[in-house]
Amino acid sequence: MRTTISFNDSVYTALKTQATEAGTTVSQLVQDAAIHSLLENAEDIDDALARLSEPTYSFDDLLKTFKLEGLL
Repeated sequence: MRTTISFNDSVYTALKTQATEAGTTVSQLVQDAAIHSLLENAEDIDDALARLSEPTYSFDDLLKTFKLEGLL
């Protein structure tokens, strides 16, 4: 599928330079970055789902506990 993405001139120049040095295209670099980002997000979601059964703490309660224990 083809699409249009707008980049700041300096970002595009950096991408073009990196693509040339890597022997690939800007399109391939952008696609690889998008895939990496999507996979990373999927891992984060999996991690969050695996931790649903863990107890949760409010930030204020955690701060109070740290102060009581002399950590802050």
